[in-house]
Amino acid sequence: MSSLEGRVVAITGASSGIGEATALAVAAEGAAVSLAARRVDRIEALAERINGEGGRALAIETDITDEEQANAFISRTHEELGGLDALINNAGVMLLGPVAGAPTEQWRQMLDVNLLGLLYCTHAALPILGAQGSGDIVNVASVAGRIAAMGSGVYNMTKWGVVGFSEALRQECALANVRVTAIEPGWVATELQGHNDNPLVVERMNKMIEAIEKVLDPEDIARAIVFALSQPPHVSVNEMLIRPTKSAR
Repeated sequence: MSSLEGRVVAITGASSGIGEATALAVAAEGAAVSLAARRVDRIEALAERINGEGGRALAIETDITDEEQANAFISRTHEELGGLDALINNAGVMLLGPVAGAPTEQWRQMLDVNLLGLLYCTHAALPILGAQGSGDIVNVASVAGRIAAMGSGVYNMTKWGVVGFSEALRQECALANVRVTAIEPGWVATELQGHNDNPLVVERMNKMIEAIEKVLDPEDIARAIVFALSQPPHVSVNEMLIRPTKSAR
């Protein structure tokens, strides 16, 4: 039997990168998956691929910064896939640059997606997981939730918040037998870096990536998530910091 056979896993930010790779990985391990993202064409294509390979997948167009849509994503997952066993809070935005002179709408975007969206989905999932006395919440944070750096202050703020929230939630959920895991990736080859258009930021990122030589692939993080989900019920993997071997930070 596959390690996640019979489970239902909900994944935000599933249209690309870590979210897409995680959907494929958990489906390969026997889980049914619900896919949330704003780019509905991408998650529909991903669901079609998973279903075509013998899995079960449901695409739900969702803007997680809208509380009603976040709630609907969780409730539809539970109703249409027949349960909910894990929530992967993966959706995120990384907009880097100095605080001085920054476009403040970028701050709001990061706070809305990285923090409020994660909170809305978690809030909707907790009654289901708590009532059944089992389940997982996996929050995809970042190495930026461990190490602050000039030019990423607000992004650091959001990801430190995710790491701190994850530990507080772990303590809250422990007696309900619900596990909480924070995944903290270093540089991963995803679309996240492409959110930035400041030439100085792009140049700095490119130099860091060149120095690393081989950054992580989304599949590397997906394997870590599968590892956490597939542990025996009495084993809770609380935190995983995953960096490229040649990464300096």
